[in-house]
Amino acid sequence: MTPLRRLAAGVVGASAGAASFAAMTRAVRSPRWTRTNHAGDPVTLLEGPAWVLAGAAGAAAGGSLPGVVAAAGAGAFGALDDLAGDGSSKGLRGHLGAAARGELTTGAVKIGGLALTGLVAAALTDRGRDDVGALDTLVGGAVVAGAANVANLLDLRPGRALKATTLAALPLALASDGRGAGAAAAAVGASLGTVRPDLAGRAMLGDTGANAAGALVGAALLERCGRRGRLAALAVLVAATLASERVSFTAVIESTPGLRELDAWGRPAR
Repeated sequence: MTPLRRLAAGVVGASAGAASFAAMTRAVRSPRWTRTNHAGDPVTLLEGPAWVLAGAAGAAAGGSLPGVVAAAGAGAFGALDDLAGDGSSKGLRGHLGAAARGELTTGAVKIGGLALTGLVAAALTDRGRDDVGALDTLVGGAVVAGAANVANLLDLRPGRALKATTLAALPLALASDGRGAGAAAAAVGASLGTVRPDLAGRAMLGDTGANAAGALVGAALLERCGRRGRLAALAVLVAATLASERVSFTAVIESTPGLRELDAWGRPAR
């Protein structure tokens, strides 16, 4: 991965994110894309599809087909939940509990869709590699799906999910060997291209954008990691997902010096 190609992935992601969000907000007026945020203000979810387009375009510019699949697939299943979900079931436990009762929620469909997206992205990543096997590909698929879910869990305050995406992807984008750099640079670029309206409290990623952001970072990680790295990443993601069922991430962040300031950075004073 040449420095020029990494730069192209980031620039394409950033410019596509800003341009597509501006175009969508001018063209789309449907209330289906409007939500009320934590502060009680109306926000648009069109940042989500703008991020998906930016992330996929950046990944394509960076030569990462798995990244394109991860961003587009996770974004599509996230959009299903954004547009058709009724909110009656919350969290992994809620959706799986509903499925156990014979109720098929859009959240449950999304969980299955993210798993499928992750598996396809992992299979594309592992083609021709002799350092991974079928089990490693399955673990890789779970990493992509888990990363998509954790990013969505962070999309509760302006800028939080985008900051987490950027912080997770930037080291991969700058890695000297270039493995996974194209997808990671695309994730950084797409996040920078959409961060202004997010921090301003005018827009949010929603399931569409947050799932895509996490999945793209997960895909970048797979290109770098073999079995040990994937198992370690999956352990962290599973722990974070299970913790979210019992602990408020917002409460933890707001009570932790350093994290609290980073989380609030860039938001306008209210």
